[in-house]
Amino acid sequence: MPNNLTEHFTLEEFTYSDTALAHRLDNQPPLELIDNLVQAAKMMERIRTALGNVQITINSAYRSSPVNTLVGSTDRSDHVRGQAVDMVAPACGSPYEIALRLSRQVDELQIGQLIFEVSGKSRWVHVSTRIPDNLVNRVLTIANGRTQVGVQPV
Repeated sequence: MPNNLTEHFTLEEFTYSDTALAHRLDNQPPLELIDNLVQAAKMMERIRTALGNVQITINSAYRSSPVNTLVGSTDRSDHVRGQAVDMVAPACGSPYEIALRLSRQVDELQIGQLIFEVSGKSRWVHVSTRIPDNLVNRVLTIANGRTQVGVQPV
């Protein structure tokens, strides 16, 4: 498998998982998902450029089904298909500020779905290449299990 998915994003950072390491689980994607990962990395390149070429930290991208289950997500998650990335970019602002900024450019940046996520004190931006069937779900805030349309302050 190729290590570089794009100029600034590697397969290693798209598959790294503390959960997988802690539970000694394989988190390598099957070959048929590599194209999805490349498309997600290309989306991340567009986002990186839009944010001023700042360093982006990927908290989570591809997750195998067992890893996805352990982090409390479902197999419907775009992470399992290699289509989603959870990220922060501290040099560009808070996750809320980044989500708000990117929400105005979802079409231009070809972001299928954007979610400002909050769990306890943790905050991040979830982006996916897949556009949801119901377009009202394209830009959301999910804070401690509560879903709201749009990017909302929490």
